[in-house]
Amino acid sequence: MPMNYSFEYIDIILLAMIAGFIFLRLRGILGKRTGFEGKSTTQLKEVLKNTNIEQPKEIKENFDNKAQQEFLNGAKIAYETVITDFSDNDNKITTSKPLLNSKIYNQFSDALKDRNARGHHAEITFIGINSATIKEHVKIGKMLNVTVDFIAEVITCIRDKDKKIVSGDPEKIKKIYDTWVFSRDITSPNPNWQLVNILT
Repeated sequence: MPMNYSFEYIDIILLAMIAGFIFLRLRGILGKRTGFEGKSTTQLKEVLKNTNIEQPKEIKENFDNKAQQEFLNGAKIAYETVITDFSDNDNKITTSKPLLNSKIYNQFSDALKDRNARGHHAEITFIGINSATIKEHVKIGKMLNVTVDFIAEVITCIRDKDKKIVSGDPEKIKKIYDTWVFSRDITSPNPNWQLVNILT
């Protein structure tokens, strides 16, 4: 047999050996057992129970001076929005609905339905808020409740279907005093507050 043919056979054998080695290595890596094959359900549960899975952490509410000031800025906007929503000619809660919990929304909605049934409409001109101060803030479970005292000025009157004034004065500024309670779930990523109670 010529020498060059011998080298060709040797090359083929070497290539086959290399291919076989690579195959065994791949099978050793890709076909490696995970450790769960053949384990009973009880064993699997035990392993999962002992696995340290990071749980979502509760969002802590740091209601410091900065947070209180930011809250008051939003509370003032909410207050004006709710008050002026009562002056809509359709006698419906529209703009302020997301700011109210279901209890307050139903109370407001019933009052407007009653006003509409009598053929009355409110005219409200919001002059401004003189002051808004936090009376107290209390954490109950995961809920943070904040009570706010408002002093504001408005011009308001109620007219009947013939545009006659039933109550109020369209030329007179009236000072009003309100105490509202806002609430928020401090474990929720939703930063929005809702009006949950009106004390005065």
